[in-house]
Amino acid sequence: MTATPDSDVSLYELALETDPALPILQISPATLKSVFSALLDLLSDRELPAIIWAKLPRGALWQAELARYSALEGIPRAVYVFKNHREGADETSLASSAIAETSIEADPLVANGVDVATPAWQEILLAPESCLWREYFLLVWTAQFQACILAHRPRSAQLMKPPEANGLDASAGLADVSLAGAADDSQERRQHLLILSSFDGSLVNRVLSGLQQALTTTTGQPTIAAIPDEIAIDAGVPSAVALPDAVAQWQSLIQAMPETALAPANWGQLFMKQIQRQEEVWQRNVIYRRQAELVDVLQLQKEDLISALQSKADFINTVGQELRTPLTNIKTALTLLNSPSLKQPQRQRYMDLIAKECDHQSSLITSLLDLVQLDQAVNYAALQLIRVSDIVPGVVSTYQPLAEEKGVRLMYTVPEDLPAIACMGNWLKQIVINLVHNGIKFTPSGGQVWVRAKQQGSYINLEVRDTGVGMAPGELPKIFDRFYRVRQSSLESASGAGLGLTIVQQLLLHCGGSISVKSRPGEGSTFTVLLPIRPGQSPPLS
Repeated sequence: MTATPDSDVSLYELALETDPALPILQISPATLKSVFSALLDLLSDRELPAIIWAKLPRGALWQAELARYSALEGIPRAVYVFKNHREGADETSLASSAIAETSIEADPLVANGVDVATPAWQEILLAPESCLWREYFLLVWTAQFQACILAHRPRSAQLMKPPEANGLDASAGLADVSLAGAADDSQERRQHLLILSSFDGSLVNRVLSGLQQALTTTTGQPTIAAIPDEIAIDAGVPSAVALPDAVAQWQSLIQAMPETALAPANWGQLFMKQIQRQEEVWQRNVIYRRQAELVDVLQLQKEDLISALQSKADFINTVGQELRTPLTNIKTALTLLNSPSLKQPQRQRYMDLIAKECDHQSSLITSLLDLVQLDQAVNYAALQLIRVSDIVPGVVSTYQPLAEEKGVRLMYTVPEDLPAIACMGNWLKQIVINLVHNGIKFTPSGGQVWVRAKQQGSYINLEVRDTGVGMAPGELPKIFDRFYRVRQSSLESASGAGLGLTIVQQLLLHCGGSISVKSRPGEGSTFTVLLPIRPGQSPPLS
């Protein structure tokens, strides 16, 4: 090997000093793992004998491919795993299990007349002040090729002193969570690494010299991590190896390994492995992103469900109160009717009250049933082509006697050549009935109610206008709420279930239409309904 550097230096910086033309990339921890895994997969798939020096972030995911290669049988090899001293033996479980589950072969080599037995997996704890605490690397030496992948955490993204000095783990910023795509953008930026790689054997040799120098120039001497005695005995591996012996081992292995050119098939497989790894990372990110989107959707659905349940509870509570009021009035009237001193005019007044409350109760129940039916699923395929001119005249004729009895003039203007709309006939009829009935109910004697229809672009504009009592501006946003009744009305007949306009609005939603209102106290109200014309309708008849 070449002469070693004079001091403990960064392997990353040493490689750049050796070859300043090396390209540098800024990558995420997930990409770094993909690159490491691609090279290790090549060794495992082609069963290439190799010497490996590795310093990886903490976590079983990072060491999975390394352990898989170490577990191969019948392949002369050596794996040296470097760790920060705070990691210690708590991170040796994966390596220990790999050693225990496989018969670790000794690779007898003869170097200068000395037999050297090399364990397959050795862990080296770095000294606390080693400059390698900010670096991760994978060095591979085979007969066919030599490779190094060096990753460096920039000082600007980390503390200026080793994290061990602050009681932190050197690789805490590269926990497994970064591989799961769960880190936010700011965390990803903090975890970005600078990476370079080379397949130049002389450069790899230079980096190995730097690694050896880094191990021997630090104040606190690195040590070989102890392997549990029971595992060491079963595998035939010494429980501890002195650092000089480990260095002598890999030097002997390198000298004994013949060098041949890497076959094109191996280069192609390495390239394809990297493409496959990148595709796996991309697919995994897509899955995580979809899962995150699904979580957001489920959260929104949960909130909608909670809101719907609360609305249902409020609705049931309001229904109970609305149904109780007529029954209370009826019960009170019946109690008073039992009085022996009750005179006939009073008796008749209570009888009229009972009849009125029974009508109110019946109207309320009918409206509730209509509203519940509207909340159920609607078969939009059953929507019919219907013309407004087929509905309005019949409704006006039905309510003409009621208007005359009250002294209200009821009129309509609906051209017969208006295009058809897609709506159920009984829905459109119910819409017109509720609006006309409201107009008559809130219009005093001598007033007027008009029903007009015209085409407005791709809609049919149906307008119901009255000269009734009108509404205050504060009432308008509430009139379509369930059970809401205008409080300022002094008309005796202005009582009801408070569901008529709610039903109109729900019917229009099912038809794809809309409703708006303009009103002023003492000037009447104008309800404007827009119903979409069925696409493909022929122009109006002349």
